[in-house]
Amino acid sequence: MSPFLRAMSVEVLRCTTRPDALLEGPHWEPQTQSLLYVEIYSRKIHRYTPRTNTVETVTVGEYVGAIVPTKSGRLLIAGQRRFSYLDWASGTLTKIAEVEIDKPVNRFNDAKCDPAGRIWAGTLAEQDPPNRYVLESGALYCLHPDRTVTKHADKITISNGLAWSPDRRTMYFIDTSTCCVDAFDYDIAWGSIKNRRHVVEIPSEEGFPDGMCIDSDGMLWVACYMGSRVNRYDPKTGKKIQTISFPVSNITSCCFGGPTYEDLYVTTSSFRMRREQLRDQPLAGSVFVVKGLGVKGPPAVIYNDIPSSSL
Repeated sequence: MSPFLRAMSVEVLRCTTRPDALLEGPHWEPQTQSLLYVEIYSRKIHRYTPRTNTVETVTVGEYVGAIVPTKSGRLLIAGQRRFSYLDWASGTLTKIAEVEIDKPVNRFNDAKCDPAGRIWAGTLAEQDPPNRYVLESGALYCLHPDRTVTKHADKITISNGLAWSPDRRTMYFIDTSTCCVDAFDYDIAWGSIKNRRHVVEIPSEEGFPDGMCIDSDGMLWVACYMGSRVNRYDPKTGKKIQTISFPVSNITSCCFGGPTYEDLYVTTSSFRMRREQLRDQPLAGSVFVVKGLGVKGPPAVIYNDIPSSSL
């Protein structure tokens, strides 16, 4: 890896590049000390191992919005409209639960585990060609350790980033179409939400809020699609307190990883960019890592499919 940006002690390094790729859903896999991420329309899942600087890839039979490790050691995906276990060697999927059977153009987008090991995932309705969305046709779901699914919010257009506050009392959520980060009061015991409100507004000149993560100080890191940046916000005040810039425009998501969770991994997209855009942004479709931020994220949470431990 070579640096593409240095600002004071902060370095932005390119890890991997894929042409014509919409990379999304980064999730640190603590068992293997590697980064999992997906390529939505190519139906691919990747595992990048920083120690060896290698990428493994498996192709699955449907669009895939996110992938997370599980307590049982298996991998779980939020795919077209279903949660499934993935067999990495063969790419075979074993269905766990399905949603929105009556909405054939809907698919899962972003997904993440709450501090108790439940998976939260939202849907969107996407028409052909991609990036044309049906307003308020998606919803937000939770997959519990016993494999039951509950719907918690509807009238969502582009379901995206999720994060939980360090005290477990607040869940943050992005519907990209609103250009805001919302907060819910969160009940960790029951996995329920209430009292939705805007806490951060992203101005149009800074792009559209996409994926998101949170650091150990409770500050939100928001990937700004068409904004060439990841912004850090204080959700208590709504103020932007830091910007990390990238040499590509379409920033899709981010997560903390590395042995001490001090590295910020960032996914990007080159999907359907025009020839002149690709000429000007040869690193579009890369995974980047940001080092030297001086903050760290909480340990990655995995799906609790062996629900024996207490909260």
